[in-house]
Amino acid sequence: MADIAVAEIPVDEEERPLPPPVRAPARNRLLDGPILRTLLWLAWPNVIALSAGTCVVIAETSYIGRLGVESLAAMALVFPCVILTMTMSGGAMGGGVASAIARALGAGETERASTLAAHALLIGISFGLVFMLGMLIFGPSLLELLGGRGNVLAQAIAYSQIFFGGAVLPWLMNTMAGVLRGTGNMKLPSTMILSSAIWQIILGGTLGLGLGPIPQFGMRGVAAGSLIAYSISIAVMGWYLFSGRARVKPKLRGLRVQWAMFIDILRVGAIACFSPLQSVLTISIFTHMLANFGTAILAGYGIGARLEFMLTSLAFATGIASVPMIGMAVGADRIARARRIAWIAGTVSFVAVGAIGTFLAIFPDLWVNIFTDDPAVRLASRQYLSTAAPMYAFIGLAMSMYFSSQGAAKVLGPVLAQTARLAFIAAGGWWLSTHEATAQNFFMLAAASMVVLGVLSCVSVVLTRWEPKPVPMAKVRPALG
Repeated sequence: MADIAVAEIPVDEEERPLPPPVRAPARNRLLDGPILRTLLWLAWPNVIALSAGTCVVIAETSYIGRLGVESLAAMALVFPCVILTMTMSGGAMGGGVASAIARALGAGETERASTLAAHALLIGISFGLVFMLGMLIFGPSLLELLGGRGNVLAQAIAYSQIFFGGAVLPWLMNTMAGVLRGTGNMKLPSTMILSSAIWQIILGGTLGLGLGPIPQFGMRGVAAGSLIAYSISIAVMGWYLFSGRARVKPKLRGLRVQWAMFIDILRVGAIACFSPLQSVLTISIFTHMLANFGTAILAGYGIGARLEFMLTSLAFATGIASVPMIGMAVGADRIARARRIAWIAGTVSFVAVGAIGTFLAIFPDLWVNIFTDDPAVRLASRQYLSTAAPMYAFIGLAMSMYFSSQGAAKVLGPVLAQTARLAFIAAGGWWLSTHEATAQNFFMLAAASMVVLGVLSCVSVVLTRWEPKPVPMAKVRPALG
């Protein structure tokens, strides 16, 4: 049988199937964008929102001032405990949550980031319960230890019973904000801070002072207004996270608790919590020392401390914006970029906070006259601001270094810097107390402690290695073919 030759049929080149196009990897602005521009792009929503938070500080202090000088002194007593709750849940543990999620996303592990988010919510609820029980049981004794007496102590206890009775709410709110910030989403948490600020002003003023048929609840009403505002923010952020609109979705149904996830968050967040704890302990020791000078000095310092809180909120806006940028850079093993982000963020915070603090040190009445007409309180506030306000720049610098270290998961150094400030205040305050010092001498001590904190925080970042530890080859699993 003869072989049959099969002729090859030529195929037109135009009819050949084209290979699939090679897609360039999606550009990540946090990893690849220009540092200063990206930092400011992330920070501006926080600045706007925290400016609204400043309005809360002004409005709250203003209508508490309408309740009397004793109410202002009571707020100065309980204020460190409130700040501890907000900074520990937002800046410390919230920063730890954002860092863990950002590092997971930087390494391309989206599933791990979602699991971390669920574990973060469990941590937030647990810490909120601890704060609630601790303050309800030991709060009155603590406020008395800080120097509270008579009606001042009674009003401080009234505020703390309401606020800390709902302590789970600020913890849950700030944990959700930390999850979103870890993904690079600054706008929704900032919008919620803005919304919360508006509601706090409306509800706190209405319930505190009374309006129409609503009776005057005093300090209890001011605290209740804050909790209601936090609940609104929780509802909106919870809906956004669990509806799948965020980059990560917490997986609570069928969740298997994994200690490795808790450790990844707590190795940053738990250590970071010691920083606000020491900061509040520093303020508490200082408040106790000033209580010996009388109600006017204590109330005047409280007005000045409110400005410090406002300006550290500005540093918070820049610092928390650096966390996802640094976390993703570290997760992608781009350490040099992570360090550049840290120093640029520190410079921005130092200049911004220092400029405002110096301006109000020169013109203190622009701040003081908002809150009180009492001559003795105004004099004390002017003395404190003219002495300490220019040094707020170092507080801003220290806070920026603290958040940058959170992003790199190397937060121990800035925490130890806070320890040094605490020791400085305690030792210096003891020395002044034994040498018949004036209130002005104590104000100078506070200013010097801010410089100590800022300088040591920078030194800690310089000396700390941010590169991840190399994984031993024996622990590396071979890839499956």
